[in-house]
Amino acid sequence: MSDEPDAGLRKPDDASPAPLRRGWTTGACATAATKAALIALITGEFPDPVAIILPKGEVPHFPLALESIGDGYAIAGIVKDAGDDPDVTHGATIISTVYPAAPGSGIQFVAGEGVGTVTLPGLPIPPGEAAINPVPRAMMTAICTEICAQYDLPADLVVTISVPEGEELAKKTWNPRLGIIGGISILGTTGIVHPFSCAAWIHSIHRGIDVSRAAGLTHVLAATGSTSEDAAQAIYDLPDIALLDMGDFAGGLLKYLRVHPIDRLTIAGGFAKLTKLAQGALDLHSARSQVSMAFLADEAEKLGFDKNMRERILNANTAQEVLEMTQGLGIDLPKSIAEKAKAVALATLKGAPVEVEMIVTDRKGTILARL
Repeated sequence: MSDEPDAGLRKPDDASPAPLRRGWTTGACATAATKAALIALITGEFPDPVAIILPKGEVPHFPLALESIGDGYAIAGIVKDAGDDPDVTHGATIISTVYPAAPGSGIQFVAGEGVGTVTLPGLPIPPGEAAINPVPRAMMTAICTEICAQYDLPADLVVTISVPEGEELAKKTWNPRLGIIGGISILGTTGIVHPFSCAAWIHSIHRGIDVSRAAGLTHVLAATGSTSEDAAQAIYDLPDIALLDMGDFAGGLLKYLRVHPIDRLTIAGGFAKLTKLAQGALDLHSARSQVSMAFLADEAEKLGFDKNMRERILNANTAQEVLEMTQGLGIDLPKSIAEKAKAVALATLKGAPVEVEMIVTDRKGTILARL
């Protein structure tokens, strides 16, 4: 998590990039590994590669990276390929160990090494359960039920999902803040990882709000990055579960709070990111919104900036350059940005009972405006 990776830089007219390669979710890998392990438990032979049907009908084939049969159990592992997405679990081995359970017990899911356990309410899985989300559970349940029916066997099984190094990988995710301890979550709704997809990040924001509400919190902090978060935390010292890693997804945050309100919201961000929000952009990523130098020039003029200096702003390369230029002349542009960003946030909330505070910081975390 880092503030202002683009710093409001003008976007060059680049050539169209090559298509990005899709990948597979941890849930899809866990399902394929479970299928392979169960078939081996019953027949003594591992299917390799192993095919599964994803929720939307696609049928990927997964090569096995690990296979083992023991006394009453079978183990299969698949190395996750996240495609061209910068997923922290890319290259991780998703392992399923399957063994029979007591008659009538059904299919039980257990968190093995490197898979987290839910400890707080507000998530799709109740406290005490393995952090294996509902769709992967449903996919594994369906495939296990189908295979057992083919061999006229009861679908009474224990499925343990493990991810070596998963506990370390989880430190790079939201899990610690969401009260998921001991490792990563097994996720996925479609089974497919779309490169640089917004969906997973926005999903994490929503779950963070759910956990905060379930814990009875009345104040949450949403930041564009670690620098601005640290600056706001120096004021409030909120519990970890109150810290929402908004990143670029202001819209995903505000639209969810519109329906699931929390009394008080502090948004903290760098000058360039919050300038985009002030302009009305709800996605603050450099590929999807740009700082308007004309907007900054207009705001500076309203604050008494010499009209003859307008061209300097219009020709500036970054929001940082404009900030330094106006600061040198005693123009409080961050306050104006905070006011307008707050107005956009309130308009997006559409009257939801959420009190909004806006904090603008510089690259070093110095607070430039707070209102």
